[in-house]
Amino acid sequence: MGLISNGTTIFDNGSMASGFGGSLKFISKATASASASIEFTSGIDSTYKEYIFYFVNIHPSNNGVALQFNMSTDGGSTYAVTKTSTAFSCYHNEADTDTALFLQVSDDLAQQTGDAHLGLQTSNDNDGNTVGTLRLFNPSSSTYVKHWISDINDHGYDYSVRFFGAGYGNTNSPVNAVKFRVSSGNIDSGDILLFGVN
Repeated sequence: MGLISNGTTIFDNGSMASGFGGSLKFISKATASASASIEFTSGIDSTYKEYIFYFVNIHPSNNGVALQFNMSTDGGSTYAVTKTSTAFSCYHNEADTDTALFLQVSDDLAQQTGDAHLGLQTSNDNDGNTVGTLRLFNPSSSTYVKHWISDINDHGYDYSVRFFGAGYGNTNSPVNAVKFRVSSGNIDSGDILLFGVN
């Protein structure tokens, strides 16, 4: 047991953590197998104020593709929420000859309904894959826009590519479904896990 002090009182840090919440609650897992897309059409509701998707070894069928997503307000019948977003990337190659940090202006959305990119490019080499997280905040709100923050690492063309994205779905309708796919071809394999944050 660790202890925390504010200068006059000592607290058990376990009690402090439980008092502030923040524990993850597993909701569901989807495993790709030559899948055109992976959809989460249940489990996203008013139970939690934050949802986190974990991407584990997402391997594409095509080379040089990006993981992307879209949101739905009608349970997955349509995925076309209007979005505004921004992103930046950094990369470093295995040969230690090429590095960069730059804005991903071509991946920005400005009041568009198309998919938002979660990565830059992933290789379909045997060891190529994408990992990372997407955090979706208060999707069931009927007042506020639906913010997200993503943090992704791709393995593409012998590069480690880190992609940071953020944006919002410009709707005050509750978002209740999310779809993932790659920009071309299928998701050959990999897992996506959905958690709620208590």
